[in-house]
Amino acid sequence: MPHDSSNATGPIRQATPEDVRALIELDIYATAHTHRRVFIHDAVIRQQCLVALDTAGYCTGYLVLTHDFFDHGFVALVVVSPTHQRQGVALRLLAAAEAACKTPKLFTSTNASNTASQALFAKAGFVPSGQIENLDDHDPERIYVKFINPPAR
Repeated sequence: MPHDSSNATGPIRQATPEDVRALIELDIYATAHTHRRVFIHDAVIRQQCLVALDTAGYCTGYLVLTHDFFDHGFVALVVVSPTHQRQGVALRLLAAAEAACKTPKLFTSTNASNTASQALFAKAGFVPSGQIENLDDHDPERIYVKFINPPAR
């Protein structure tokens, strides 16, 4: 059941199968698209999903972290409940993904039209790393990277 809390600064942990329903409910896209619901379920089962909780223990957002982007960490998806957006939940999830990343580079991407995600990634310390054409018509996918363990100089 959706929950509105003024304090969204609870813990971040590995998502469990018991969280799947709550994650789907907070994700507007997932409520309308079966493939997203399957994606969430599969990410949880593979232990690739982190969940942010508020202080009452309700899910406020989630992030999917894989390590199959050219053998690097990749944030495939970040979703925050509409009632918890602009409260730092996504930044906390990205910080948790950085801590959980098994490689020295963490990548993510968003459409060129998604300026909110671009600003989020910049605020989280990601830098542009190119783009991919032709995934979505007339809306290139911009790639970002964060260097977690920069090489010694």
